[in-house]
Amino acid sequence: MYPSTKGKTKPILMKAPIAALFSILCLTGTSQIFDSLAWADEFNVDGGLDSAKWWHQTILPNNGQSWWNGEIQHYTNRDTNSYCENGYLYLTALKETFTDQSVTKDYTSARLNSKFAFTYGRVEVRAQLPTGAGTWPAIWMLGQNIYEIGAWWDTQGYASQYWPQCGEIDIMEHWGDNQDYVSSAMHTLYSYGGTINVAGRSIPGVSTSFHTYAVEWTPTKMVFSVDSIVHCTYEPTDRTSFTWPFDNPQYLLLNIAIQSNIDANFTSSPMILDYVRVYQSSTLSDEELEYRSITIYPNPAKEAIKVRQPWSKAEIIIYDLKGTALLEHSLKVGDSNIDVSSLPAGSYMCKIVNLETGSFTEEKIIKL
Repeated sequence: MYPSTKGKTKPILMKAPIAALFSILCLTGTSQIFDSLAWADEFNVDGGLDSAKWWHQTILPNNGQSWWNGEIQHYTNRDTNSYCENGYLYLTALKETFTDQSVTKDYTSARLNSKFAFTYGRVEVRAQLPTGAGTWPAIWMLGQNIYEIGAWWDTQGYASQYWPQCGEIDIMEHWGDNQDYVSSAMHTLYSYGGTINVAGRSIPGVSTSFHTYAVEWTPTKMVFSVDSIVHCTYEPTDRTSFTWPFDNPQYLLLNIAIQSNIDANFTSSPMILDYVRVYQSSTLSDEELEYRSITIYPNPAKEAIKVRQPWSKAEIIIYDLKGTALLEHSLKVGDSNIDVSSLPAGSYMCKIVNLETGSFTEEKIIKL
């Protein structure tokens, strides 16, 4: 999301000794299991974002006049550009005349920094993307140590490296003039800007339906996927400061940039996020292994859901996002069918309770 990787739709495999292999591979996963939820936002509170988790980055870094890449928007901290409603975050780009920092621009959006930084893990973001030629949404990461005016971690005194020395991990980028093509990219001193380390695929309906964008980051490689289908892997043959500045913490960013070729008829479009989750590795107890065996599917659901769980005496309670219990059913070991046809379309919390111990787990579902 620094200098654009637009146009690099196919990976280039380098044969030089320090080549960073970034190729489309059919992989089932990584060698490390990320089984512990380390940080998340489910966006279940209506109104403004949780300020303990997110920072609005608004200061123009490019000589106090603009953002990088010729972007033409202001990023703001107003609720019109980012707010939570009915269990979703709406990050919205708008066409409007707006003056800030003594600079007037014709478009606004939001750029969020997570107040959480980490090393290694699995990031999952379930999102529906904006539409419109000239829109450029991204879900990505930067080194906690980046020098960048107005960035959260810079304001906290962590800055020690400029881009791209700090490293950048682009989990998802989408350009509105190449609708339904999503890509992932890596930026390091070895390759940055129009990087060779980029790959992606076409996914019909990214602006009309939700998809889960993910990266698994281990000490040796990055594995990118959409809806659990891997589309690219970054695994340098030699991990040096030039190819792998990724043994230090990174933080998450969410934003929609506006390019200078924006459609003249564009007025507004949101990136809608259901959740952001970061998982890391842990040693699992027997009880935790039980929780990992609990599954609710399909999600989203229409007429019914199935619950797979290991307990002999268990029940499910389905709540709306205000905490009102709407449905309650007993569960059997293995799969149980639950009729949810009476529920209106929307987001709900499911609590699976072990009636013998009182322990429980919760998961959000979407009813179509």
